[in-house]
Amino acid sequence: MQCPLLYRFRVIDKLPEPPSPAAARGTLVHSVLERLFDLPAAGRTLEAAAALVEPQWSALVESEPELADLLDHDDPAALKAWFEESIGLIERWFALEDPTRLEPAERELYVETDLDGLTLRGYVDRLDVAPTGEIRVVDYKTGRSPSELFEAKALFQMKFYALVLWRLRGQVPRMLQLVYLGNSEIVRYSPEEADLLATERKLKALWEAIERAATTGDWRPNKSRLCDWCEHRQLCPAWGGTPPPLPEGATLLALDPRASAAVDPTDE
Repeated sequence: MQCPLLYRFRVIDKLPEPPSPAAARGTLVHSVLERLFDLPAAGRTLEAAAALVEPQWSALVESEPELADLLDHDDPAALKAWFEESIGLIERWFALEDPTRLEPAERELYVETDLDGLTLRGYVDRLDVAPTGEIRVVDYKTGRSPSELFEAKALFQMKFYALVLWRLRGQVPRMLQLVYLGNSEIVRYSPEEADLLATERKLKALWEAIERAATTGDWRPNKSRLCDWCEHRQLCPAWGGTPPPLPEGATLLALDPRASAAVDPTDE
């Protein structure tokens, strides 16, 4: 949806992209909020969450050593500022939700379903289930909430999750909730079956577009303001670059039946 050529670079060419500080901070905050619910309700305090920040960062660096290059670990002041910024985002979450009153049914839930031969999969940050059975899908964002012009694009991710959960559990989630820590705002949406059927049609249309591009080799760029954050501008014709030759068997790579339609996992 954002850019067919970027899809090609990421999915077919598999060009590497260095981690960004914003994305790494988002991963760290997500990790802390997930681990916080390991504690008993009374122990889920801001102080307890803040105490998790450094150990969780160490664990992330151990599993993804390239993250270490984002910070100067020999500069105590820089490390302190990094952790304080992360704690500041977590503090905003505490002002929006009370973890002592929440008991998530699932955290970092992997979901996968088949849509007429197309695999849909992703990770749900948090799934709350009420005693009466209603489902709330919650996603944390460490950036700022979008303007009304871009809110529908943000909700597409949540409708994607809702569609997969509906197909898996036979129940339309009651509430989709985006928690924006960048500006302390919660966006809520109550989907209906018609919304999810429309999302299903959109996903099928997107897959047809991918199939067309894979068959013709026409992965055209879509120039926009988002190009400012693209790691591959030097290879993009829209910016005077030349893409690398398509890998051998590129059509098969793009149309691999194990491929999936998924949302962007970044959280900037």
